[in-house]
Order: sequence, then C-alpha cells, then structure tokens
Amino acid sequence: MDHTPIGRDRGPRTVSPAEKEQARQVSLRRIAGLFRPHRASLTVVTAIIVASSVIAMASPFLLRHVIDEALPERDLTLLVWLVLGMVAVAAVTAVLGVVQTWISSRVGQEVMHRLRTDVFSHLQRQSLGFFTRTRTGEVQSRITNDIGGMQSVVTSTATAVASNLTTVVATAVAMVALSWRLSLVSLLILPPAIWLTRRVARLRREVTAQRQRELADLNVTIEEGLSVSGIQLAKTLGTSGALIDRFTASSTRLVDLELRSELAGRWRMASMSILFAAIPAVIYLSAGLPGAAGTLSIGTLVAFTTLQNSLFRPLMGLLNVGVSLTSSLALFARIFEYLDLPIEVADPADPVRVDPRHVRGHLRLEEVTFSYPGSDTAAVAGVTLDVPAGTGLALVGETGSGKSTLAALVSRLHDPTSGRVTIDGIDLRELSLADLAGIVGVVSQETYLLHTTVRENLRYARPDATDAEIEAAARAAQIHDLIAGLPDGYDTVVGSRGHRFSGGEKQRLAIARTLLRDPRVLVLDEATSALDTETERAVQRAFDELSRGRTTITIAHRLSTVRDADQIAVLDHGRIVECGTHESLLDRDGRYAALAA
Repeated sequence: MDHTPIGRDRGPRTVSPAEKEQARQVSLRRIAGLFRPHRASLTVVTAIIVASSVIAMASPFLLRHVIDEALPERDLTLLVWLVLGMVAVAAVTAVLGVVQTWISSRVGQEVMHRLRTDVFSHLQRQSLGFFTRTRTGEVQSRITNDIGGMQSVVTSTATAVASNLTTVVATAVAMVALSWRLSLVSLLILPPAIWLTRRVARLRREVTAQRQRELADLNVTIEEGLSVSGIQLAKTLGTSGALIDRFTASSTRLVDLELRSELAGRWRMASMSILFAAIPAVIYLSAGLPGAAGTLSIGTLVAFTTLQNSLFRPLMGLLNVGVSLTSSLALFARIFEYLDLPIEVADPADPVRVDPRHVRGHLRLEEVTFSYPGSDTAAVAGVTLDVPAGTGLALVGETGSGKSTLAALVSRLHDPTSGRVTIDGIDLRELSLADLAGIVGVVSQETYLLHTTVRENLRYARPDATDAEIEAAARAAQIHDLIAGLPDGYDTVVGSRGHRFSGGEKQRLAIARTLLRDPRVLVLDEATSALDTETERAVQRAFDELSRGRTTITIAHRLSTVRDADQIAVLDHGRIVECGTHESLLDRDGRYAALAA
C-alpha cells in the first residue's frame, strides 16, 4: 500500500537497477508469441505487402521510359500506355494498402484484447493479500495506460517491419539494377542512421519507463482524490489544495517526460532529413564527374533519385519500428510482471465435484496456522474447531485477536500456512472456488455496493434470481420496506459505493445479497456493527430464523448478539484461550467473563 501523505509530492521517479534489468530481460520471442494464433492472417498480410512493394517498383522504370523514350520521340501511344501503367500501379497499391491495414489492425486489436483480458483474468485470481499490498490506481494504470501505450506497437509492428523491409529490399534491388555505382554512394547514409536510431531508442526506453510510473502515480491521485470517500476526506480535512498541488506536480513531470521523448525523435528526424537531402546532391555530383560523364541517361538519373527519395520513408519507418519496439519493452515488462504473478489461492487442478445444494455444512479447522506475508508473527496459531452442520459458532476477542482472519480462511480468501479447513470432510483447497462461493456466504463489516440499481446489486449474487426471490431476500434482511419506499423502488440507483444509503442500510442490502445465494455456511463478520439497536434486533431475528439448518460463524464485539450461539470461541493473539457456551464461559470467570463485564 502507498502511505505517502496526501499533501506531499512524491517527486520524480527514478528507474531502479532491478527495473532496468527486468525491462532488459523481456523476451522478444515472448512478444512474438502474442501473434502466434494469427499466423494465417499475418501470412496473408506479408503476401500483400510483398506484392504491393514489387508492383510499386515498376513506377521508376515507367518514369525512365517516359523521359528517355516517349517524350523525346513524341510517341503518344507509348506515352499513354506508360502513364496508364503509372496510374494502375498507384491504384493497385492503394487498394492493397487498404486491405493490408484492415487485416493488420484487426490482428493488432485482437492481440490487445487478449492482453487486456488475460491481465484482468489473472488479477481476478489473485488473493486478497495482493490487493491490500497494491495501490488500486497502479492496477488500473497497468491495464489502461500500459496496454494502451503499446497499441501502436502491437497493431502495426509486424506489418510495418514486413512492409518497410520489403520496400527497402525492393528499392535497393531496383537502384542496383539502374546503377550499382550510384547505389554505393547511397549506402553512405546507413551507418549514421543506425547510430542515431540506437541512441534515440535507448533514451526513449528509459523515458517510457519513467512516464508509465508517473502515469500510475497520477492514476492513484485521481483514485484517492476523486472517489466519494476521497472527496469527503479532502473536504473534511481541508486538503483539497494539497491534492491539487500533488496532481499538478505529477502532471508537470509528465509534460517534461513527453517533451524529452518527442525532442529525441525530432532531432533524429532532422539529422536524417539533412543526410537524405545531401545524398541526391552527391549523386548529381557523381554523375557529373569526368569519369561518369555520358554513362548515365537523364531518365536513369531521375529514376534513381526518385527511388533514392522513396527509400527515405520505408528506411525511416524500419528504424522507427526499432525505436518503438525498444521503448515499448518497458511497457511489456510491466504487463508481463503482472501476468507472471503466482496465484496464491488457486483452483485445484482436479477439484472435488460437489453440489452446493447437497452440502451439509460440517465445518472443521484442524491445527490451522496462518501468517500474513512479511510478518514474523502468526495471525492465527494452532486453531482447532469443530462446528457441526446447522450449528452456530461465535468468535469473540479484542481487536487484532484473529477473528476476521479465521473468517477469511473459512471463505478461502487466504490459505492456511499449515493445517487445514474442511467442510463435510473436504479440504477447501480441493474445492473449486466457484463451488466454494456457492457453499460459503460472507457478510463483512465493510459493505461494497456497485454503482447500479438496487435490483442489479442484489442480482449480482445470483444472476438468474427472479424478482420474487430478490424481494424475499430483502424481506428476510428487513430492508424490503425501505427499498419499496424509494422513488424508483428496486430500480433506484444506489450511487457510487452505495453512498445514498446509511451504513446500516448498506449492510442489510449486503445481507440480502448474500442470503440470495442460499449458502450452507454463513460467515457474519461484524455484520450488524453499523445497525442501531432496534434494527439490529430485527435483523438478528431474521438471522435466527435463517440460520436454522445452516452453519453460522458470527464475529461480533457486542456479546449480546452471540450469547445464544451453540459454542463461543475466545481468541487472544491468534489462539483460542476459551471455548464453550455463554453460560459455561461466564461460570468459568475467565477471559470471556472479563469481556462481558
């Protein structure tokens, strides 16, 4: 998590040696593998490119015949045919260019689509721990800015390489066919062009890496400063000015990075333009030297300089592809970093198939220990509990005693470091995550509602639920009357994160959403903590009715809500120090009795 104070400017980001090495190690073979499913389309594009380049090479030769034969001899018929040939060449290459662009753009967009969906799907499989360690804006930036930044490379690199390389080769062959001596003069351009390109490529790669990190910081600032909670915090603490300063500083650094990248390319383009402009002058000079006088016709000289000028665009395009690909390696490194993240809580390779409707709900924790990554202290240590099907277990203890961690282990938001959690004798790690979600329902103390209607928020739990089932779940959660009284009833939009509802109302909506799934195991993590006393009693009565036949784990600070549980476990620093019923624990006059006092 990012703990930079709101009012403090992060300052310019520098590239660490590890990040440089990561970008350097991006395999071009892996990037090429993204295009492997589209081999057939790319083959067609390559064939079109080759055909287009070969056809285009006819124009200089037609021009030579116009200058050397048709015009001097006033042969109108030959002139007409040569001119028609030149127009036909232009028309055919234009049509082929449109077809090539359509196919290559489609391939590029499909590769982009696959990258986006692969990253999103992979992140969906990450454990809760990944998201608690990572800034939300950073994740969003990788999917939008980084993948968006490589769009031009992905959509045009393969075709640009093929097109420009074919054109350069065909042009070079045509130039040699016209005059091999002048072709040698034209080769003088290559060494300085390659040297300049390599320098610009290295600079742009470093700038691109810095720019993407700055964009991620900008995304984080937007996420923190423009969300409902962020705006409320800024207004109540008076930090809006500091947020604006932070955003402005980050945006200013982005301007500087963009200018550095663009100027590097412009200086190279200016230098290359001067070099290419000098080559025709050298060619004319060479043709006029005493040793070459009379060996070249005017038509050959004009056709050659036309070819030499037409070589500028594909050669620059080929060099630009190298620059773009090199600079985009920083983007690929950031995307592949996410794709290579290990799955901490994964679906089993061969899951045990169960029907959630037929699960009894017998829950056992056997010597369960769990430590959060980077922590030397176990959040839960050696916990053993047996919760028969249809009974209720209450977890009580002071803040930080491990209650919510145990709840997270039961719903498999984390896997135990040692020991196991079972339902009906099946280790949770042997169940598919989809089946487990149908067996265990969770209502936590932090309620998240989508920015859509009340009906769709409830249906999110079960897309095939009927309106009648949605209303029944709302009635059970004691929220139906409130929803029915809204201007649009169940079609009322709840607002961002459900901000139009109070904390208690949001929790009752979350309770209804969970109950709609009809889980065999209910985990209530401080589920009534935001309710007033009267509403809490109403919801508790609904829970008492709905808990019949279900296994229920209740976490609460208010002991009045758990006194009727079949068993109560008292936790202290991740260990169970007492376990029994409300009455037996009071008679023991131990930790529970102290909490109840």
